[in-house]
Amino acid sequence: MLAGEASGDILGAGLIAALQKRYAQVEVVGIAGPRMQALGAESLFPMERLSVMGLVEPLKRLPELLKIRRTLRQYFIQDPPDVFIGIDSPDFNLGLEESLRSAGIPTVHYVSPSVWAWRRGRIKKIARAVDHILTLLPFEADFYREHAVPVTFVGHPLADDIPLDVDVAAARKKLGFSSDDQVVALLPGSRGGEVRLLGPLFLQAAKWCHQRRPELKFVLPAASADRRQQLEAQIAEAPGCADLPLTLLDGDSQTALAAADTVLIASGTATLETMLMGKPMVVAYKMAALSYAIFSRMLHTPWVSLPNLLAQRELVPEILQNDATPEALGAAILQYFDDPLLQDQLRREFGELHQQLRRDASERAAESVCRLLASREAS
Repeated sequence: MLAGEASGDILGAGLIAALQKRYAQVEVVGIAGPRMQALGAESLFPMERLSVMGLVEPLKRLPELLKIRRTLRQYFIQDPPDVFIGIDSPDFNLGLEESLRSAGIPTVHYVSPSVWAWRRGRIKKIARAVDHILTLLPFEADFYREHAVPVTFVGHPLADDIPLDVDVAAARKKLGFSSDDQVVALLPGSRGGEVRLLGPLFLQAAKWCHQRRPELKFVLPAASADRRQQLEAQIAEAPGCADLPLTLLDGDSQTALAAADTVLIASGTATLETMLMGKPMVVAYKMAALSYAIFSRMLHTPWVSLPNLLAQRELVPEILQNDATPEALGAAILQYFDDPLLQDQLRREFGELHQQLRRDASERAAESVCRLLASREAS
């Protein structure tokens, strides 16, 4: 089992726990984060070595990444597992899966690459690389069925974990906010590169909003100790931001989201978490100019955020790259405070999407893996 970043570690841990219910003994080896390791997974390399963002940036680390993949391929071919499960990280995992499948090892890919959105030609490689693919979102499974790739829609573990009714009062009490406070959560991402590009922008957007609504308060969860240090430096350096009514947290993003009225957030998995928490949001993103130039030309969908993709229409504003200015982000945030009916409508629609994704994902994923193993044994 191989996870390349924190979200994959969460999925992997859930799948390991579900497999352990079905088998008396489960040995997991590959690349694992702390949650997977806590359940007994052995990590042959630090997971952080695979966490690279963008299109151009991974090229700088390509020799190291290729060496890791070669080592893993040799390791698993010499000591074949019952099944190899690649969790997300498609650019790394699919090549490894293809090699292992050619060597007779059953392969599962957990989390669909965004092949329906860009680089659609990858569907041919996916078909060669995997015996089965597990998708978190329903429209992804439809795409694979159209291309005759064995697939199971398992739902999303976050939809299982997050309650349908979030306890806002408890979250606000924990963070020291009153029920009357107007709170904006800022989530500029979990990777250093994301925070480098989005952190100062989000802080300036908060400043812009606060100048117009001095009653606003802000909460900013740092994904790790390194991100906290990075954010603290940005707060100190950003003109006029040191005096913002800003609560900086160590992790605890769900508490920050639960306490917030609205959220300014980087595009990514966290937008799904925010939707499941029922929070109106403004989605923003920036990447290196060359990466964005390549990415934007390859995109086959008008949306990038998961709420909009799930709804297949624009539920929440997406403000990207050069359009992402403090003024544009700030105006979109304040629109929610000016229009309570819009907030209520979004919460209703988010609740409906939450129900669609609430499928006991880890158990369904484990059941699919078990069926694959059983079919291989029968043949």
